[in-house]
Parts: sequence; structure tokens; C-alpha cells
Amino acid sequence: MRTEKDVEAYLLRSNRRFQAAGSQGGTFLVDSGGGLPPVAIRVNPPLVIVRVHIGEMTGVTGDAQQAAFYRRLLELNAQELVHASYGIDAGRVVLSSALELENLDYNEIEAALDEIDVALAQQLPALARMAKGTIGTNREE
Repeated sequence: MRTEKDVEAYLLRSNRRFQAAGSQGGTFLVDSGGGLPPVAIRVNPPLVIVRVHIGEMTGVTGDAQQAAFYRRLLELNAQELVHASYGIDAGRVVLSSALELENLDYNEIEAALDEIDVALAQQLPALARMAKGTIGTNREE
């Protein structure tokens, strides 16, 4: 069975900048670079949750704009993402992935982080335009 120490070892191996977060352990903040929001990794057996808060929904107003924004998130989920998916949590747009801790290996966590990196770099600018700049402006998880 893998543990948070294994996840930390995988992050060290990946040469990504990260730091432990929280007093209870098991949570890491991984730097995305380029002014992009950090990625939170939470070891919560039996899962490892990889999540990034990319912005608030406050800039998406009106039924038509909300419908278009939600539609775009669903299209990105179906067409562009394999490991991760967009969602809305308490008015925040998040990109997240869940991996099974028991059999987690380096390649699996690296693939999930790489996908999130690509999604942030390629999709965030268009989402920010749709949300009138309120997406991609928050830098905390």
C-alpha cells in the first residue's frame, strides 16, 4: 500500500517545486509556474486527490452566459481531458483528478499533473475571457 511518503517521493523525483501544506500532513501544493495557480495534492486514503482552484464564477452572469460557460466546461471534459475534469464547487471553478493510492505509481501521478499543466496553459485563457477575467485570477487553493 502506498502512503503520503510515496507521493512525496514521486514529487521529488519529478523535480517539481512543491511544499507541504496544512498541519495534519498529506497535503502538498505544487507550483505550476508561469503565474498559474498551484495544484493541491491531498492524500486521503484510499485516494489521492489532485485539484486546482482556477477561479470564481462571479464573472459568469446571466443564464445564457452561464449555459455557454457550463457547456464549454463539459466539452473540455469530454474532448480534451482524460484524467481530470472541470467542476463547480461553492461558486469556484476547479479542475480535479482522483487516483487510487493503493497502486499509485510515478507515471500515473506525473500523467495527472502533466494533464493539469497542459489544461491550465491551453484552456485557462479562453475560460478567463468567457468569465470576464474572474477565472485564473485566484492563486490559492
